[in-house]
Amino acid sequence: MPLTLPDRLPAINLLKEENIFVMDTSRATSQDIRPLRIVVLNLMPIKITTETDLVRVLSNTPLQLDLTLMKIKSHTSKNTPVEHMRAFYKDFELLRHQKFDGMIITGAPVEHLDYEAVTYWDELSDIFAWARTHVTSTLYICWAAQAGLYYHYGVPKHPLSAKMFGIFPQTPLQPSLPIFRGFDDVFQMPHSRHTEIRREDIEAVEGLTIIAESEESGVCMVMAREGREFFITGHAEYSPLTLDTEYRRDLAKGLPIAMPRHYYRNDDPDQGPLVSWRAHANLLFTNWLNYYVYQETPYDIEMIHG
Repeated sequence: MPLTLPDRLPAINLLKEENIFVMDTSRATSQDIRPLRIVVLNLMPIKITTETDLVRVLSNTPLQLDLTLMKIKSHTSKNTPVEHMRAFYKDFELLRHQKFDGMIITGAPVEHLDYEAVTYWDELSDIFAWARTHVTSTLYICWAAQAGLYYHYGVPKHPLSAKMFGIFPQTPLQPSLPIFRGFDDVFQMPHSRHTEIRREDIEAVEGLTIIAESEESGVCMVMAREGREFFITGHAEYSPLTLDTEYRRDLAKGLPIAMPRHYYRNDDPDQGPLVSWRAHANLLFTNWLNYYVYQETPYDIEMIHG
């Protein structure tokens, strides 16, 4: 089954070229079936890239999804055309009285700031609270995972001495969980962050369970409320060239950046990346949609509650 997207969203043509089945809204409305309503709060600066990355992994499910893109009203994106934002994104205020089967909240390049110093923290806090009562299951990714754990559970973040940058092996700690169905004993995940959350801080909070971690990159996945919340510190959704783009960008700016670990063939940027995380990324999002959204959400979406 396809993923239903707003008419004319750039990701549609890009993904059709990759033979990924997507459907625009005009075609979807002719089908008599209840799609799952998924809302994405995209906090990344280059929004079209993030949209495409997420659509790529969401489209692998046999379920039909209706995707809504949410934005923060108190922040204006400087790296995405205004026309794109107006055409495809809706302010939280316009969506606050709606309910959704699933939600994804992306990372944001604000790690260096205390949470309360982020200009849109108050609005984001409102969204975090709203998701508890208006969404069946929410995925928090990278900085959003850290921010969500801080807001909901008081878990602090800690600065790293060097950027956690590369592809790192992760071990499922509860492999029988549906989120890991079909997973190998070890799976790979991209990471790109300057801060971390620590095992001892999470273990001190009742209701939080670390379900995947790495000896190299630390805590990877935390589950709460029986899967109504997942906090993922990496970027399973990253395309093959995302880390390469980040690396070359920082080099060009003269920033201190080490080559991403376990990423390039023979550790040679000229040989390009060796993709080792794509299969599990697809499994991760498909399992989330199937077992924690589709299997748990009520048919009458208005019945969703905290």
